[in-house]
Amino acid sequence: MFKFEKLDVWQKAIDFADLVYSQTKSFPSDERFGLTNQMRRAAVSVSSNIAEGSARISDVDFARFVEIATGSLFEAVSEATVARRQGYLSDEDFGAIYEAAEELGRMLSGLRRTLVRD
Repeated sequence: MFKFEKLDVWQKAIDFADLVYSQTKSFPSDERFGLTNQMRRAAVSVSSNIAEGSARISDVDFARFVEIATGSLFEAVSEATVARRQGYLSDEDFGAIYEAAEELGRMLSGLRRTLVRD
């Protein structure tokens, strides 16, 4: 097992990506290379950056990847907002993504604080 696989935040990020993939399955086919792709890439980027950062030698370097993961999470929320406004996500489905993102965001923030502690 790799170091990152033991992190609760990485496992939660995988769950978030699964949720985004599930919620975007019903998007219009003409959005396959647009909003669907963007949301999925942003969601997958969260766990990918946690994994990549965990391989860094210093905690400062790892913290930078956690910041990038947080940016990707916020990007996915922004794209979910557009999808809701376009009628691709119901309020309930948007709420599920938003709630999962809030929890994941708190976890990422906590990890970052732990990494940059003196």
